[in-house]
Amino acid sequence: MSEVFKEKLWTKDFINTSIVNFALMMSQYLLLVTMTMYAIDEYGASIGLAGLVSSSFIIGSLIGRLFGGRSIAGVGSKRMLVISSIFVLVAALTYFIPMGIYPLIGVRIFHGIAMGFAMTATGTIIAQVIPPSRNGEGIGYFSMSVVLATAVGPLIGVSLINVYGFTSIFVFSSIMAVVALGLGLTVRAPQMKLSKPVSKGISLGDFFEKRAAPISIVMFFLAFACSGILSYVTAYADSINLVQAGSLYFTVYGITVLLSRPITGPLLDRKGANIIMYPALISFAIGLFIIGTASNTLIFLLAAIFIGFGYGNAQSITQALAIKVTPPERVGLANTTYFIALDFGLGFGPFILGSIVAAFGYSGLYFILSIFVLAIIPIYLFLHGRKDKYISQ
Repeated sequence: MSEVFKEKLWTKDFINTSIVNFALMMSQYLLLVTMTMYAIDEYGASIGLAGLVSSSFIIGSLIGRLFGGRSIAGVGSKRMLVISSIFVLVAALTYFIPMGIYPLIGVRIFHGIAMGFAMTATGTIIAQVIPPSRNGEGIGYFSMSVVLATAVGPLIGVSLINVYGFTSIFVFSSIMAVVALGLGLTVRAPQMKLSKPVSKGISLGDFFEKRAAPISIVMFFLAFACSGILSYVTAYADSINLVQAGSLYFTVYGITVLLSRPITGPLLDRKGANIIMYPALISFAIGLFIIGTASNTLIFLLAAIFIGFGYGNAQSITQALAIKVTPPERVGLANTTYFIALDFGLGFGPFILGSIVAAFGYSGLYFILSIFVLAIIPIYLFLHGRKDKYISQ
């Protein structure tokens, strides 16, 4: 029927934008896990300074997201994607130039700013090209580009360094930037319609979308809990002599998310968020508890399944909700608000959670985080869950 045709999800623009997002994010995670080693080996940096080289990218990314969300309505989402992709390519090529450690930090910040603008653009374009009736399903599939990039990027980065050396990661990042730029040029983004002129002055509303703030707060707490996995799960696996399980964790996690998204995405569109969010939060908490008790590979990977269904789906659902409650002309700011909350949670978490590890060990950390995630349930209920049925109508 014609209605089915109108509601088509897998358009060329949807596919190409998702590939652009995957290519850029894969390069980002590849560099995040290798820049610390690069700074130590090539520049003799201390561990603390090397960590700053890696994490300074996040500082730039936050700056890019802040100003990208404010600017995208005026610049246009496709133009922002193309321009920012050019700057990402410039940043990738700059790594080849010999420089000191502090100029390298400057390049990392510049690279992060360019990526912040690019991610704002891809998130906005996706929101523009997804049919409203398939919003949850579309965002779920699009966010898989981030899930896959998180798993594939670090694996490629470490493999390239071991076989070809550090130069190879910059070659790979440059190639990904070229791919992103080439595909970005083919994307057709709908014209953004402004309900009112863009203000000349500066206000908080120019950087954040208040309608997306409640669900973004939920995402902050979820990301904070997830940072305990991202930062410490490999070291934890090593400490309990489950090195192989640690290396397989993200593979099992990614497969779980891949298999569950085709179910949870359409379910979100038909039944609303609550029917998925409450089981997802409980599943996330169970997974954290299980991993804290892991004594063999099977139990460790079982935890990855629970966390994959829990956090993996909660992440895509909250992003879909941030967009759903926002007028079309402010979708860029909604994405900015959402991802700043996510980045802050992932970035701020390890500083707090590291002290918990020191006091209670890794198992204690995951037990505490499982209780923490259960405490997110009433927060979600208050901030969004109690009114979800009205939003979903």
